[in-house]
Amino acid sequence: MAKVTELVSALAAPLVEGAGCSLWDVEYVREAGQWFLRVYIDKEGGVSINDCEAVSRPLSDALDEADPIEGSYVLEVSSAGADRPLKKPEHFAAFLGSEVEVRLYRAVDGRKDHVGNLVSYENGDVTIDGGDGPRTFPKKDVAQVRLYVRF
Repeated sequence: MAKVTELVSALAAPLVEGAGCSLWDVEYVREAGQWFLRVYIDKEGGVSINDCEAVSRPLSDALDEADPIEGSYVLEVSSAGADRPLKKPEHFAAFLGSEVEVRLYRAVDGRKDHVGNLVSYENGDVTIDGGDGPRTFPKKDVAQVRLYVRF
């Protein structure tokens, strides 16, 4: 049986594209005793509240009709965000050369967070260059990779 996120992704993708956006990611997580279905969308030039609404309403109806999730949950449709996590190979490919933050499970060189330009992504291994030459972090050590936003 397919995972909830896969079922919802298949259901959401045409609705998201119909609203002029692209589907970035789908999460189904339990927080504080409640289930949340989060659909992250993206669009050239940024996502507005109107874009989220244009996806949320038809998606809610489609989810009610298809009923892929047992029990209650909260549906949230939002932008992937400026500091979006990179999870899929296509995410990494789209942001090669961009500044990212690699968060590790265990400290390396006294730090768990390393910032640099994304050089490559291969089989889950992430290579960045923080100015002192490229450095590769093996998949097993990487907790998360996000776009890095400087203020």
